[in-house]
Amino acid sequence: MSFVRLLIGCSLVFSASSVLAQNMPADAPNARDHAVLSRYAGSWLVAQEIREFDQAGVPSGPKDSDVARLEGRVTRLFYMAPAGKSALVVQRNYEQALERAGATRQDACAEKCDDRGFGPLRAQPAKPQLSKAQLEGWSAETLLQMWQETGSERYWYGTLNASGSTLHVAVLTAKPGTVALAGKYMATVVEIIEPKAMHGRKVTVDATALAKGLQAEGKVALYGLFFDTGKATIKPESKAQLDEMARLLQSNAAAKVYIVGHTDNQGALDANLALSKARAQAVIDALSSTYKIDGKRLSGTGVASYAPLASNASESGRARNRRVEMVLQ
Repeated sequence: MSFVRLLIGCSLVFSASSVLAQNMPADAPNARDHAVLSRYAGSWLVAQEIREFDQAGVPSGPKDSDVARLEGRVTRLFYMAPAGKSALVVQRNYEQALERAGATRQDACAEKCDDRGFGPLRAQPAKPQLSKAQLEGWSAETLLQMWQETGSERYWYGTLNASGSTLHVAVLTAKPGTVALAGKYMATVVEIIEPKAMHGRKVTVDATALAKGLQAEGKVALYGLFFDTGKATIKPESKAQLDEMARLLQSNAAAKVYIVGHTDNQGALDANLALSKARAQAVIDALSSTYKIDGKRLSGTGVASYAPLASNASESGRARNRRVEMVLQ
């Protein structure tokens, strides 16, 4: 059966020239293909997991330690292909569609996948949207518990530019872990990580907490101030944090503070020093112009990556290090 890849805007769609297979069970309730990448034609969507903001580790090389550690909106989709399709056919359709759409391959392997750690990628979801149907007497929940057979994997991981963002896409196809089905079907898990900032309200430090932090520690790290990568213009979603900073300063007219910008260790040190200082100044300018805080009470500087709060070896550590601090003078 030949498959045609269609590119519609930013979406990839696999289209079959014949009607979808009739013998596959019903999809998980309210589950659907990702807007960017649809399934191999006729496949059963066994389960779906969506985490609006989380960390994900994606195998990116032959060693167990070769892992791309990512943050954002994580979508995992568990598919079972129609009977009689080989792992090669199923996986190759995904790979070709992605690469013809401009995706850049970061890693791939076939059957001999060395020490890549696929466990987290195909682990049973904590809160899945799960099909209520069965396949040859096997429930979706039982299939997920034994999702794929180790040693039969075909894997592809790469990045795809869509709507101005870089998406990370991992596709892993293998024989089902259920022995009774392993000679007939192929199981695929697709994971897509989309860059997404945490909602500002969830990282905003209110005026009361600011006051307590300054009194106890002499400083407070702020993660509710948002900037685009490499830029020093404050984004609109920073308003909630600026409101609380202004409220503190307005209620304590004697307080004077330093605004200190911090970066992770990515990029040149001199550029990061300039960037962190520019971001600190942008915060001061916003407090002075919008909230009428006397500029004499505010002093800004940037220290780049000289004062990390965590290791820069992981994305989660780098995210902690990218911050603005309010420091009591």
